[in-house]
Amino acid sequence: MRLVSSAAYPDVALSVYVKVNALGARPEGCEAKAATIASYLNISKASVERGLKLLSRPAPDGVIELTSERRTLPGGRGTSAVRTTRPLKRTESFVWLPVAAAEDLTPRQLRAFAVITFAEQMRIALTEGELAGHLRHHSGEKAGQPITAAAAGVVVDELEAAKWVTVQRRAGAQGRHRFVAHDIAPTAAVEFGGPVADTAPEAVWEGPQEPVDDALEGSASPLVGEGSGLLVGEGSLAYKESPRTDSPDHEGAFFSSAVGEVPVVEAVENPADAKARTNAGGGLALRADENSQPVLSKPNDERRSSGGGSARSAYTGPQLSMSPQVYAVLEPVHWLLARVNNPFVERQIAREVARQMAAGMDAERLRHRLTARFAQVMPPEIRDPGRWLLGVALPRWGCGHLECESGVRWSNGERCAVCEEVVADKFAARRRAQRLEQGLCPEHGSRPGPSGVCPECELQQAVATGAALLPAPRAPKGPPRGSCGECGCRIFLTGRALEDGLCKLCREEAAALAASSPAVPEPPAGPVTCPGTDGVPCGRQALPTRSVCARHLARELALTDAEAS
Repeated sequence: MRLVSSAAYPDVALSVYVKVNALGARPEGCEAKAATIASYLNISKASVERGLKLLSRPAPDGVIELTSERRTLPGGRGTSAVRTTRPLKRTESFVWLPVAAAEDLTPRQLRAFAVITFAEQMRIALTEGELAGHLRHHSGEKAGQPITAAAAGVVVDELEAAKWVTVQRRAGAQGRHRFVAHDIAPTAAVEFGGPVADTAPEAVWEGPQEPVDDALEGSASPLVGEGSGLLVGEGSLAYKESPRTDSPDHEGAFFSSAVGEVPVVEAVENPADAKARTNAGGGLALRADENSQPVLSKPNDERRSSGGGSARSAYTGPQLSMSPQVYAVLEPVHWLLARVNNPFVERQIAREVARQMAAGMDAERLRHRLTARFAQVMPPEIRDPGRWLLGVALPRWGCGHLECESGVRWSNGERCAVCEEVVADKFAARRRAQRLEQGLCPEHGSRPGPSGVCPECELQQAVATGAALLPAPRAPKGPPRGSCGECGCRIFLTGRALEDGLCKLCREEAAALAASSPAVPEPPAGPVTCPGTDGVPCGRQALPTRSVCARHLARELALTDAEAS
């Protein structure tokens, strides 16, 4: 299965591998030349040589699938090489393919046949979209890309036309197509009188498919995105879920076949003749085709949903009764509520309003929410009023706090702090992703340096680890240095600077100032007495800062003031 699932091998490599492996089962091994192998496979010699070359080279995972041993005759002439395939391991996935399929099918058809056979053996419900993932383009602008599902459907149609695969329409799980691969084509089995292998009696496709008017002519494959269904917009039940309108409790209800036709009900003017015109009892109508399986008859009065959905029977249950409180809350959207043509959706709307009011939601707050959101859209933009009311208008937007209403506290009108944090986190995440795409630092938005980290991140890492970003300053050579105590300049602490801590200029200025100022007499050693006035000694002790006592100092001050006035 490496050759089938790997995109490194083209389709022709699988065909060459199957034929070489089959020839290698002989006692003498595979001695066929490239031209001989090409004649067996009905392809060109160049295609066989290309397949042999790719199988002999190491794949992206280093595995070599084919080895060739060159030989030379005793006379010196060369002969064809002996080619040997790699023995498989017990843990590898493999699939048995008939050699006749490699000779009868094209390389692309053989690859699709191998995928179908493997899926059937592994009991995998295969779809044409999954099959297209194994078939790839090998040239052009789309080289290496898978083909479309429509192209895979064409390959399946070719396999079915060649009688190597039987396609049972909608016979698989969930309405998928069921693919049955054969060990030998049914035409060859009938010709030799042998039975068809791998076809159980209950799995045989009986009868042709019902014709479809809108299908493409000459192809039963679906369009892209239509799953494995027909081209009438039905799709596959595995691709798109089909809603059921019948009650699950009704066990006696009949369902239509997997083909997916809408039951045809003929309008009957006289209800008394309805049973006579249908050959089924209990009001059951026969199908329009040859299938005699009855289905429940449905009323002729059908209508479509407001969203343009599929047709369904009219509602016959009790009418909707809405409480005055709920109806008052929905007053801003009465125009939309009148255009909801589905009673079930109307009940869901009323129940949602009642549920929120029972949970503590204020009616005025709900009415304001409906008014604000309905004012933000244009009426033509609302295609389905019921889905818009349930999915857009009624849900509360905001954080988990009950008072939060679209990021605003309903009680005080302030911005919700939790919502602001959420918005900030989302903005930071988007900005971080944008910076990563641009090759910038996600935290600071700057270009990374030679080390792969931006300068800001390097500084933060240095601070966090305690490492110095710059080298430690080295001590200068020479005598110690210091600062002048007067002017603060840097000086060498040598000589007289060690004694006074001054630079040369400050020392000279201090010396000049000391020389120009008069000498201050030294105070006497003992206590000083007041000399008095007019030559009469006072005998009192003089003040510490004056030569007279306090009484004579007051007199001197008084005389000085009198003279000044």
